[in-house]
Amino acid sequence: MTINCNGKLIDLSTPKVMGILNCTPDSFYDGGKYRNESQFLSQVEKMLSDGANFVDIGAYSSKPNAQFVSEEEELNRLLPVIELVLKTFPETIISVDTFRSKIAQSAIENGAAIINDISAGNLDENMLETVAKLQVPYIMMHMKGTPQTMQTLTQYDNICKEMLFYFSERVGKARSFGINDIIIDPGFGFAKTLEQNYEVMQKLELFQMLELPLLVGISRKSMIYKTLETTAENSLNGTTFLNAISLQKGANILRVHDVKEAVEGVKLFNKLNQI
Repeated sequence: MTINCNGKLIDLSTPKVMGILNCTPDSFYDGGKYRNESQFLSQVEKMLSDGANFVDIGAYSSKPNAQFVSEEEELNRLLPVIELVLKTFPETIISVDTFRSKIAQSAIENGAAIINDISAGNLDENMLETVAKLQVPYIMMHMKGTPQTMQTLTQYDNICKEMLFYFSERVGKARSFGINDIIIDPGFGFAKTLEQNYEVMQKLELFQMLELPLLVGISRKSMIYKTLETTAENSLNGTTFLNAISLQKGANILRVHDVKEAVEGVKLFNKLNQI
């Protein structure tokens, strides 16, 4: 349960929190919210002071039916923000949310420490080889299709069984390339109906049989706000509740927009487990 991030060993046996920083104009919750250096730095400073262990930076929105973004555009959005963050907060452990090997390589060469791939290598045949060469932790998520097509690909006979088979195959492939530090992400909201998302949440502890760290990213997603008949903006309470369930079922990393609340939840969870 230990991962090596730029030479720093991070123990995931106690849960950690990953803050989300989107460099996109169209992300579902905070798209276009950060437009200049001071806004990016203010948000990163807040996340770090609130206790974030990692900052996950993405420059390609992966929400359903997201607009296609060229590699050049993704890189132009991403690299200046990585440089800015590390120049101001050099100890920050940056995860980069990309499914493209060229973006992954450039990001790591510019100081990022983790690759977070929504496709588990399925959308770029060079990704696994690239991550292996870079020798960085790799987050692989469950998804079918692409962000543009995934919501039409929600047919499963047994969703959790099929997801476990998917991860077994992808982990085996990653290991064959020599990737050591692997984290799995069930991909809430990706190629799953609302009911399927809750089935996966209900059976989340099944993924512990893979014996790998588990990342849960449900922050302000539609599975929360549609169920509560509200909006992403009003879904913090629902997020906190499901994050608590996730921790109880074995989550090692919570990927969130709201770091302070998640860190407080982890502290309470840890206290409960000390008794």
